[in-house]
Amino acid sequence: MAREKVKPCGVLASGDVGRWDSESDVVIVGLGGAGACAAIAAAESGAETLVLERASAGGGTTEVSDGMMYIGGGTSLQQACGFEDSPEEMFKFLMASVGPEPDEERIRAFCEGGPAHYDWLVAQGVPFEAEFYAGRMLSPEQQGLTYSGNELVHPFPDLAVPAPRAHMAACTGPTGAFLMQKLLERALALGVRIQPDTRAETLVCAPDGRVVGVYARQTGRDQYLRARRGVVLCAGGFINNQEMVCQFAPSLMKAQYHAATDGDDGRGIRMGMGAGGAAVRMHTGQITLPFYPPKGLMRGVFVNAQAQRFIAEDAYQGTMGEVCLLEQHGRVWLILDDEIFERRAYAEPEIAGVGESIEELEAEVGFPEGALQFTIEAYNRDARRGEDRLFHKGAEYLKPLETPPFAAFDMSWDKIPYAVFTLGGLRTNARAEVLSVDGIRIPGLYAAGRTAASISSPGYASGTSVGEATFFGRVAGFSAAGGGA
Repeated sequence: MAREKVKPCGVLASGDVGRWDSESDVVIVGLGGAGACAAIAAAESGAETLVLERASAGGGTTEVSDGMMYIGGGTSLQQACGFEDSPEEMFKFLMASVGPEPDEERIRAFCEGGPAHYDWLVAQGVPFEAEFYAGRMLSPEQQGLTYSGNELVHPFPDLAVPAPRAHMAACTGPTGAFLMQKLLERALALGVRIQPDTRAETLVCAPDGRVVGVYARQTGRDQYLRARRGVVLCAGGFINNQEMVCQFAPSLMKAQYHAATDGDDGRGIRMGMGAGGAAVRMHTGQITLPFYPPKGLMRGVFVNAQAQRFIAEDAYQGTMGEVCLLEQHGRVWLILDDEIFERRAYAEPEIAGVGESIEELEAEVGFPEGALQFTIEAYNRDARRGEDRLFHKGAEYLKPLETPPFAAFDMSWDKIPYAVFTLGGLRTNARAEVLSVDGIRIPGLYAAGRTAASISSPGYASGTSVGEATFFGRVAGFSAAGGGA
């Protein structure tokens, strides 16, 4: 049976609103990281601010995330940890790593505004420790600064000076929850009104197309909420809307773990579309294959169903997930020898086969005869020379596989939980204004977080989601408070 095509939410004409139940300068839909920062910025600008949250309390996906924020350009934390970075080097890296058609205007703003944004977060009460973690990924025991993307992976060091840009706040316990706690405390201190258990349904527009309010329902009661200056949509992505995923991004259906909350159902995107906003890059998503830590597993060899290598194994696990799921149809294995064999602490993969020789392992897993032997022989020759001529894997992780027994981890989509969330959303500019298909701004309408299309689509680095949400949420709040002037 064919699925019904997902449609934009309709809009209400302001002339059909008999009376407004509430009025504010700025109305924000959603209270995750983007919504909280939008609320703080709007309130700092002197705007009377109301936030509508469908859950019983704020938090959103930021609260359940690891709290890592990808920001840079020479932040105080980068400097304190002894690293030089500049907006231009960060810009060169992002322009080379995201795409295929990178949003130059928004990327430029994100890079140039990074240092000031970090200082703004500190001013909101978010603490950081000047500690650099040299491994891959941060945890509550490893806070501070680290690399979280492909800055050190070929060919990017030749295109831009590498710098670590993943910032994580200092706290005990879950960092995402701590970050949201600090932001919500600040919003309340500034007098922001938060209305929970409220589901935004559609936007209200004036005859000239300007967005002037929101129609919502709170515990079954209709509400018409006027926004004198602007509405900011920060209602999440759409990975938990199966119909939208089927229509726009069917390639993401295989990923088992949704890095999202129930609110990521696409409502905010559809509301923006109903007011004339363009939804762009809706087919894209961030797909993570969690094959490290331990980072020693990057010394292994990834192969596809034909037992061929297809990527440098020191690639960021988000890149690995995209390539494995989308280009290799989610059928991949990680080949290890006894010297580098390690178990993962979580999401432990299934061992597909073990052998005293590569030939024996090849037969055990069921690869084409001779294929894995050829691949490992070629890899080992390069590893002994200290040069990966095929994929330029970093020397730190380049080691011949020679010590039996040999093993194969099955890293296929149905054996290990690939994590996914959507990257597509409403088209916005550097002021977080929602744009039409023709690039014309929708007056009175702004968007941030996963409701807005990411600058990474694809080409993600860990922490970009929260980094973008807080950065462009703040921008949206300032812009909306100014009334789009």
